[in-house]
Amino acid sequence: MRNTTLTAVLLALAGCSSPSATTDASPPSGEFVDAFHVDAADWSSTGKNPYFVLEPGYVLELEGDEHGKDVRLVVTVTDETKVVDGVETRVVEERESEDGEIVEISRNYYAFSTKDNGVYYFGEDVDEYEDGKVAKHGGSWHAGENGARFGLMMPGAPAVGMRWYQELAPGVAMDRSEVVSLAEPLDVDGAVVNCLRTKETSAVEKGTEFKCYAPLVGLVRDGPCKLVRHGMKTK
Repeated sequence: MRNTTLTAVLLALAGCSSPSATTDASPPSGEFVDAFHVDAADWSSTGKNPYFVLEPGYVLELEGDEHGKDVRLVVTVTDETKVVDGVETRVVEERESEDGEIVEISRNYYAFSTKDNGVYYFGEDVDEYEDGKVAKHGGSWHAGENGARFGLMMPGAPAVGMRWYQELAPGVAMDRSEVVSLAEPLDVDGAVVNCLRTKETSAVEKGTEFKCYAPLVGLVRDGPCKLVRHGMKTK
């Protein structure tokens, strides 16, 4: 892989964001938005916005320490697609390990709106491992099944105060996100960059998590994990 330099990130950001490409995730009531309207003609299985790269071959690697264990997360945008609820989505694989042992592999389904530059979430298939073998599939869901609907993973033009549901699978997965800062200073590729910081909660589970995203890099902080490598996968 090759790392994306800060200069390239900033130049790409200038050409990627658009004032007219926005997602309304800030209802006057302050509640979390749970309905999103995208025309069928505007869906794409490939695309990118300032904080989410949905292009085949793009990889993020994060590492950290949690409860005394070495944790590693590898996120890979694959060259695979899957039709979910009538929409061709991009398959993004996440591999989580602790002390070198796989604990979870998930296949996540995303689609990009060419109109508002938002990245939308259509579900996931989850394999949870115990002693090297698949033990269960907790949290798996698909839009269009059992009352589930697609959610918003990352708006095209985030603003502080935006609140939205990422997952809309009643009784299974109801994660939601709120933008708390657009200027979280973090070291990315050896330079301090103002990052997007989100607060994540769930309507069906207790707890709060914070994540950070760097411009045109994507996820750089996920709980105890920090970005160590990113870029296009080389053959």
